[in-house]
Amino acid sequence: MDKKLLDILACPLCKGELKYDRKAKELICPVDRLAFPIRDDIPVMLEQEARQLPADEEIAGV
Repeated sequence: MDKKLLDILACPLCKGELKYDRKAKELICPVDRLAFPIRDDIPVMLEQEARQLPADEEIAGV
């Protein structure tokens, strides 16, 4: 994930900062506990495509 792109992307719901989980290829919103997938190096920033993080799942980079 390009650092410049990561710097300008924000959660589409809360407009908060996203964390990049390189291993899972996801952008994580710790506030909303959503994981947005990255497919073919393109972040999919749609709420309906995001994975809800379980309460017991640790958030990478936080």
